[in-house]
Amino acid sequence: MSLTRAEVEKVSLLARLHLSDAELDAMTAQLGQVLHYVEQLAELDTDGVEPMAHALDVANVFADDVALPGLAREAALANAPHRDEVCYLVPAVLGE
Repeated sequence: MSLTRAEVEKVSLLARLHLSDAELDAMTAQLGQVLHYVEQLAELDTDGVEPMAHALDVANVFADDVALPGLAREAALANAPHRDEVCYLVPAVLGE
């Protein structure tokens, strides 16, 4: 399957990409090479090959959920630009 410059130009317009003439020529050649490679992959016999989601066996590794002591309130509020004795003070977003 070959790719024409008009097809690349149409796709670039749909993607809202403003490509110069030189860029269109370069993209036509590069995307044509990608399609050629995909055609080569399509020629492979994949009967009996089980589909996989990842190239390697991957297992989730979770750490134990252990409660640890947190920061003291004074330490957590130490660098706040605006605060009171209990929490951060931020400007109202929805009005008063």
